[in-house]
Amino acid sequence: MTDKNETVIALLGQPNSGKSTLFNALTGLKQHVGNWPGKTVEKKEGTFEYNGKKYLVADLPGTYSLSANSDEEIITRDYIAGGKADVVCILADSSQLERSLYMLADYAGITLPTFLLLNMSDVALEQGKQIDADAIQKKLGIHVVLFSAQDKKNYGAFYEALEKTVSSKTVLNADSLESLYNTIPVYTEIKSLVKDNIISGYSSTWLSAKAIEGDAPVTAKIKIALSETKRQQFEKAVSSIQKGVLATGEKKFAWIDSLLDGAVKKENKTRTLGKFDRLITHRIWGKPVVVLTVLFGLIASFIPALPFMGIGAAIDTLVNPVSSALTSAGCPAFIVAILCDVVINSLSFILKMLGFVFGVTLVFGLLEEVGVMARISYVFDNTMSKLGLQGKSIMPFLVSFGCTMGGAAGARVIDNWGQKVLTIALAWAIPCGAAWAVVPMLSSVWFGAGAPLVIVAILAVMILHMWITSKLFGRSLVKKEDRCGMIMELPPYHKPRWGSLFRYVLGRTKDTFFRVLKVILIVAFVFWLLTYTSSGSMDNSILYKVGTFIEPFTKLFGLGWETFMAFIVSSLGKEGAIGVLSTIFTDHNMITVGSTVAGGAVANINELLVANVSKPEALAFIFAITFNMPCIVALAATYQETHSAKWTAIIAAYYTVGALLLACVAYHIGLLIW
Repeated sequence: MTDKNETVIALLGQPNSGKSTLFNALTGLKQHVGNWPGKTVEKKEGTFEYNGKKYLVADLPGTYSLSANSDEEIITRDYIAGGKADVVCILADSSQLERSLYMLADYAGITLPTFLLLNMSDVALEQGKQIDADAIQKKLGIHVVLFSAQDKKNYGAFYEALEKTVSSKTVLNADSLESLYNTIPVYTEIKSLVKDNIISGYSSTWLSAKAIEGDAPVTAKIKIALSETKRQQFEKAVSSIQKGVLATGEKKFAWIDSLLDGAVKKENKTRTLGKFDRLITHRIWGKPVVVLTVLFGLIASFIPALPFMGIGAAIDTLVNPVSSALTSAGCPAFIVAILCDVVINSLSFILKMLGFVFGVTLVFGLLEEVGVMARISYVFDNTMSKLGLQGKSIMPFLVSFGCTMGGAAGARVIDNWGQKVLTIALAWAIPCGAAWAVVPMLSSVWFGAGAPLVIVAILAVMILHMWITSKLFGRSLVKKEDRCGMIMELPPYHKPRWGSLFRYVLGRTKDTFFRVLKVILIVAFVFWLLTYTSSGSMDNSILYKVGTFIEPFTKLFGLGWETFMAFIVSSLGKEGAIGVLSTIFTDHNMITVGSTVAGGAVANINELLVANVSKPEALAFIFAITFNMPCIVALAATYQETHSAKWTAIIAAYYTVGALLLACVAYHIGLLIW
């Protein structure tokens, strides 16, 4: 609940305008992330103090306009006009003012105190642009500040504009825009019917423009507020409009041009990368260059990931000394087992996985910073649109070959929620790095020289799986009107803002760590309970008893109880499947999720696998673990990015059932071959 003594600031702007950078710089650790009530859209709020005053900052969803095209846009405009904010801070990209000021034009007419930040002024300066903020300020009647959100040392102008706006309650002057609207047929007629604040928070100028654009929620509210006679006149005027969005859009861009006229001087210094830029945007060579760029990025991601992996490995070494110390101190064996086999092992596993996520976020965040990521999206936009997605989805797919968690995290750059969820759902079908470490080894054990054929079959099934999944999930997640490519302007190349980049990466890594930690500790503990016995014998464990009981069912999918249990554990981590098989077939007393495959252990287990598991069952098992849920960390990351327990559960259940069905098909194909 908002403190009455707090001044509420709403940050408004298009995607990539720098809102999140400003939000993080202002609020630091005093922020929380959740969902808007009844929506799957992310809600970010935080607090800060300045000159003894408390402020609450709401980072509104990044949208290109304030129309009713998506939940994000409706949430944004309802929040602003609903009296929840005391002041609105609009951010625009100084390097692309002609495009980024469209949000300001769409906002004009909302009667709430406002000031404008011309962000990324350093990038504009690199391009040779000189912006006269005072000239723009005189035309708008609100405070306008040249700004760089990543430069925390120079926030004085922001705080000054904020305090002046709060005290003077300056409202954007939309008179010059209205004079342009007057040239649109029926505008004056509609405006004469629609009075100011007929809908609270909106001027008649804004409401009339939205009515011309065919904004359904606004039109419906206006009709309710009008008398019967005026409602009929309003409906008649609105029905006569042809291509209203184009009409108002033309006037908005003309208004932007008038704002910038005489206020921006440009000397052509746009940063380019010459041959690389021509290659990456080439009609034929663009896709191969993009794939190579992303593969190089994946390899480079391991460099910053190494420290995390080293810490995770170091934590592994604590198991024996901690166990010995606790046992010597008389600690009950049950408690010792929980601490060592659940807590320490889970922390080690999380840190190793988190290292790759940190590396991926850093490397691909850098590509986003310098302007390469937009070109990657541009090149694959047409291809992705055939799956109901957009070009931005290609990056999560390619990252998922290394780590599905990284792919899920990479989907956050997609602004449409349905396309984001669909992207993550399809990314689960891509075998991750752990799968590529386990599956080829198992294929060579059972099939020898035929192992490459198994790998080729897996890749073919992966493509088919993604296509089927896009058809099944796409109907619910992506509306027909959203099944189109992006309309985008390629941003100029510019130097990375290292401070902002590292704050973003560290913030997301920290958030991911705490969210994933809860899920993994709970799941690891539950599974540990199933395998724990006071005697240390596998035959006495719940897992063994359950496994032998359900074997008639597992045989339907071509899996014995041993391989079925390994399949279940593979949903926690692909490496765990090897640990399960090793434990069961060599009669070890504990299953260790995420255990490493040492050379000796493999040598012992190979003969046992060949002797105890037939080739048809082996083929079924390989397909089952490959297309099963990637790992528990990927599950947690999916929930973190989608903010939907429902869709996270649907995706997990879909892949679990789908993996078993694929195992059944593979088993029967194996019976025909062998």
